[in-house]
Amino acid sequence: MSEARPATDTYLGGLRVLELADEAGEYAGKLLAGLGADVVKIEPLGGEHTRRYGPFYRDEPHPERSLYFWHYNVAKRSVSVDLDTPAGRQAFARLAEHADVVIDARPGSYLADRELGHDALSRANPGLVYLRITPFGEDGPWAGFLGSDLVHLALGGMAMNSGYDPEPDGHYDTPPIAPQMWHAYHVAGEQGVIALLGALLHRERTGRGQYLSCSVHQANAVNTEIDLPNWLALRRPHHRQTGRHSSPVPTPKALSQTKDGRYLLPYATYVRNFPSSWEGDLAALRQYGMQGELDGAEWQDADYRLQRREYLTAAMDRLVRRFTYDKGFWREMLDRGLSWAPVRSPEENLSDEHWRIRGTFAAVEYPELGESFVDIGPRWVCDQADWVTGPRAPMVGEHNGAVLEAWSVRRAGPQPTAREEAAEHSMHGKPFALAGLRVVDLSWMLASAGAGKFLAAMGAEVIKVEHESRLDGMRFTEVVYPTGGRAERDAASLPMVPPPLDTVNKSANFMEINSGKSAISLNLKDPRGRAILEQLISKADVVIEGYSPGTMQRMGLGYERLKELKPDIVYVQQSGLGDRGTYGRAKAFGPTAQAFSGLTEMSGLPDPWPPAGIGYSYLDWFGAYNAATAILAGLHRRARTGEGCHIDASQVETGMYLAGTAFLDYTVNGRRFTRRGNRSPDKLAAPHGIYRAAGVDRWVAISCFTDHQWAATAAVLGRPEWVSDERFATLPRRLQRQDELDALLEEATSGWDRYELMYALQHAGVPAGVAQNAEDRVEHDPQLQHRQWLVDLPQTENGTWPVKQLPVQMSETPPHVGGPVRRNGPNYGEDTAEVLMKLLGMSPDDVQALYDAGVV
Repeated sequence: MSEARPATDTYLGGLRVLELADEAGEYAGKLLAGLGADVVKIEPLGGEHTRRYGPFYRDEPHPERSLYFWHYNVAKRSVSVDLDTPAGRQAFARLAEHADVVIDARPGSYLADRELGHDALSRANPGLVYLRITPFGEDGPWAGFLGSDLVHLALGGMAMNSGYDPEPDGHYDTPPIAPQMWHAYHVAGEQGVIALLGALLHRERTGRGQYLSCSVHQANAVNTEIDLPNWLALRRPHHRQTGRHSSPVPTPKALSQTKDGRYLLPYATYVRNFPSSWEGDLAALRQYGMQGELDGAEWQDADYRLQRREYLTAAMDRLVRRFTYDKGFWREMLDRGLSWAPVRSPEENLSDEHWRIRGTFAAVEYPELGESFVDIGPRWVCDQADWVTGPRAPMVGEHNGAVLEAWSVRRAGPQPTAREEAAEHSMHGKPFALAGLRVVDLSWMLASAGAGKFLAAMGAEVIKVEHESRLDGMRFTEVVYPTGGRAERDAASLPMVPPPLDTVNKSANFMEINSGKSAISLNLKDPRGRAILEQLISKADVVIEGYSPGTMQRMGLGYERLKELKPDIVYVQQSGLGDRGTYGRAKAFGPTAQAFSGLTEMSGLPDPWPPAGIGYSYLDWFGAYNAATAILAGLHRRARTGEGCHIDASQVETGMYLAGTAFLDYTVNGRRFTRRGNRSPDKLAAPHGIYRAAGVDRWVAISCFTDHQWAATAAVLGRPEWVSDERFATLPRRLQRQDELDALLEEATSGWDRYELMYALQHAGVPAGVAQNAEDRVEHDPQLQHRQWLVDLPQTENGTWPVKQLPVQMSETPPHVGGPVRRNGPNYGEDTAEVLMKLLGMSPDDVQALYDAGVV
């Protein structure tokens, strides 16, 4: 029998968590267990129903052999109780008195009906932080609707961003493709844990717990990338494309096929601030004599690059076709400083020396089987604290006695520190969770910059440092606020043409990602600028940076120097492939990280179709989630030990962490991952897909896990004869005939209005949801409006615009996406003088002298 991990070498050592959850909340518990919390899974006497999800050890269905359960419940403990009996309720209530956290993903008012909900538990334990994860939220017009992974990915917008190119006339002959597997709950779990860690830091200061409400739907609705800013600023709808970003206009193909039929991703960002991408590609073409008509000096002109990118893409495509996949041409290009990647299947990463050096995978022992199996392990590299990778997932009720005995010892509660909070209240009139925290933000693009957004929304003072010689690339996206501001956009009835980017303060995408931050301009190539940065770091709690690996060391600002400046600093690096390892200074963006990790290959229709990928920089958002979690976990450890830490985080590792059971299925059963389109991989369902509705590119997701849901679907669609058809009479038979079943469903759904069909199916007890695009979420989604998912924020140059709010509501410390500065993203260097005078004590004359010298 395994015991809890010691508290001394982890981030959340000593934290006690009760988890009552299926797939909706198990990922959140997995994150907390990895960070070192003692996560106790409260199961029914027969075990959680996710123990019946496949795949299984040696394909033998058994509740103790589910690879799904193994993966999502590693390092947890199990207590089985019957909450429908007085004794079971009493046992749970006793545990809750000694818990720090409850994760509740039970349907409806399950715990409250048994007098075990938040209100009852918090009366006995006022410091309890209670995270409630629901499909749509506890109230609102869709509160009673049923969700599924597919339904949430459709309603949240991910599906409509992902899939295959249309036919030449613009007609989509294939449906949107939701990536596999369980991503809707990964997204919600990440954002729920960020809020939870913030609430725990507030509890350390005040002693007060609180109630957190995480809507899976809202979490997914705010997860997409450029489609929402494009609609909000310019009314431009996005269209999905094969293996690349969705876009308002067609863009050059992204995937290049090798001689032997595999794929590479020669990712290029030919926007105005990335001429090096073009220069590197052109140099490679010249080396092999394939540059054609591109051999002039005109490439240095940005407009020329934009006009000729189709030609360059075609030339590079021809070059890739001259190599086989295993020749490693992608590595040659990566070493040139270009953001290339192989499109790997997830298990191909197991043999990569880079991940061995970083300790990315971990062997977990299964003593009952006399074997050990490799699965994904730590999410990052840190020499100061461990990520917990075992023991193996618990058997049903394995720790009943051990937990009840260990948790019967009452511990001292959180010891609040006296401090003045009157000036730290948000626009909601309540305190911020992270009031008083100071972050030096050296971020670059979404993957690192997004972390600061979450911290600012919970009240941290986040100071973004830039200089005109190296501005954040997000300032140059083509999602530009219109010249006439909000009034011009609201008066438009058609998609708008983006205006010229005549200042660096017009990018709607940059502003949304950096909302709530302060900003200073600082020339770090000047010794005086570097000295000012060092002074800021000496007064900070956190440094987050997104530079290429090794940059901080070359600047003389590696972790050892940072510790000299501030001994307890929490320093988080966020890069594509990580600092430690064999890839050196390799660059990566979200799409290349996705290709490396296996996520690109995992999304799409089965062979011979190419991978569809995920139609935006999905791992940029997960990089931001990961960095925010790393920062908050480091702060928890600092509060307990007084020590800081250095975390080397990688987007690709984050992506591999999202691959579900792909690694275990390979190391246990020798089975490589194969794409399945929109079909349910682990939780058996048929029909299960996204089906055409009336209108142009209109679709509805439907998930039928039970015979009752199948019968209800047939009744709603006016096809009651399907239920008595022997071909579809049982779930096993429907699973054998999914192609035939899908064709029948689409014939029946194609005449329905998509929202009318969704409502009809939901009212009949069937998980269903419209595949919503950005327009739908903004204009037609009453549940998101009910939860006030968009907040109007002023921006100094561009006026007031809507910005995505954090999707987790917090009862005591409600977040506000405007942060302490109560605004959208900052103009370049907008707060330079204020920061230097307020924090460093400079006079106005001192600051002016720095301006005159070009230091700021």
